Amino acid sequence: MELIHTNASFLNSFEIILHMTTSLKKILVPLDNSKNSFRGLSSAIYFAKMCDAKIIALHSVYAPPKGDFGTSGRFNKDHKKQLDSMMNIAETQCKKSGVKFERKIVYGNPGYEIAKFANSSRNKIDMVVIGSRGRSSAKEIFFGSTSQFVLHKSKPSVLIIK
Repeated sequence: MELIHTNASFLNSFEIILHMTTSLKKILVPLDNSKNSFRGLSSAIYFAKMCDAKIIALHSVYAPPKGDFGTSGRFNKDHKKQLDSMMNIAETQCKKSGVKFERKIVYGNPGYEIAKFANSSRNKIDMVVIGSRGRSSAKEIFFGSTSQFVLHKSKPSVLIIK
């Protein structure tokens, strides 16, 4: 369904957006410590304030299985410190805006884990707000795009922020 039709007035389009946002209760915001993921958080805070929604900040730790490349299957202390710092910054931004905040950490391929979390009926996610990494076209061809994967595999609405 198109959100804005060519013959629809601006007011009707605004009413559609307002109706959509007033039904939001939980907004999933994947964070990876990039500028664009924090831009996504800022947009999510805006929507959350409009409809008294809760923000679920999700970080996916990609850890190769135990034994591959001499890894333990988990992340190291430095990564944990960075993760805690990132989540604390996000929580502070939400608190300053009066928005409820919850942090979640998952392990595995980021795109797959974000979509899986968003699609779980247990989590009751109404919308995903995700930052675009801004990779070049050539890199996206080889490595793929987490935001594009989430856009195509998630059941809730997805907003990609650049």
